[in-house]
Amino acid sequence: MSEQDDRAREQAVEWVGMEVVDTTAVITLDRPPVNAMTMAMHDRIGELARQVARTETIKAVVLTGNGRAFAAGNDIAEMQDMSVTQMAARVHPMQACFTAVAKLPKPVVAAVNGYALGGGCELALCADRRIASSKAKLGLPEVTLGIMPGIGGTQRLPRLIGPSQAKDLIFTGRRVDADEALRIGLVDEVVEPEELMERALAWAGQFRDAASWALRWAKEAIDTGLETDLDTGLMIEATGFASLFGTDDRRLGMKSFLEEGPGKASFRGH
Repeated sequence: MSEQDDRAREQAVEWVGMEVVDTTAVITLDRPPVNAMTMAMHDRIGELARQVARTETIKAVVLTGNGRAFAAGNDIAEMQDMSVTQMAARVHPMQACFTAVAKLPKPVVAAVNGYALGGGCELALCADRRIASSKAKLGLPEVTLGIMPGIGGTQRLPRLIGPSQAKDLIFTGRRVDADEALRIGLVDEVVEPEELMERALAWAGQFRDAASWALRWAKEAIDTGLETDLDTGLMIEATGFASLFGTDDRRLGMKSFLEEGPGKASFRGH
């Protein structure tokens, strides 16, 4: 690793931070003025996602940005002089970092506090839920640079809002405000800016005492099932359903239901 690479990595650690609030990991992009992401920042996001996946005491994740943007895209200055060969070698690691977020075996919510454009929008698409500030602007403007989305936008967006709506946003590169994003299903909830983090933390915090393995299997069944046919999806569901009968949480949950009624079990995550 070169000295330049070392410096980029050090900067990425400064620009992508994580703190744990109770049982929720809050991953924050903080590179003024608009949190444009460098490639080292992509790597850092992937590293943190894999770290969170291994940490049993973390039950959920909030993704957000500091200041007036969630992330206003990737660092175009860094990409400007890259050759086909250089980008071909880099694009798969970039995708892998965001996929590490999408495949986190825990609930993930994006708190979209401002601009979520290009790579920033693609990162938000990796979350299970998106809560937007009323001042948020989202979009995939890559075509206006003569390129296309390359970190999951052409794949995750159509799966979320349908191919026709996705093509409109990707072909035109236009931005949508929070209200339109809510209407087309790009975000799930819109709140005032001062309420955003409180709402995101509240959503994530409800999983503090949840049955972790049940959540893990449910997420796997939904996400994997959407990418396959119904029969295969049902097989994935059946495998997860049966597997959960080997967990302590299943025994605790059913015992509590029979003795105390629904919703009163204290799970252990095993």
